[in-house]
Amino acid sequence: MIKKELLDIIACPKCKGDLKLDKDGKFLICERCKLKYPIEDDIPILIIDEAQPLDD
Repeated sequence: MIKKELLDIIACPKCKGDLKLDKDGKFLICERCKLKYPIEDDIPILIIDEAQPLDD
């Protein structure tokens, strides 16, 4: 699980906006870019090419 302290300082690599943890704890979500970044083994993968479109 990602710690709150990390969520406070981490930013979207594309727009530099805030990221929030999804309800399952498997993705970090950028509402501005409509992207979700995967979390693998408690490590956020903040590579734009690895991001997936956010399903509304």
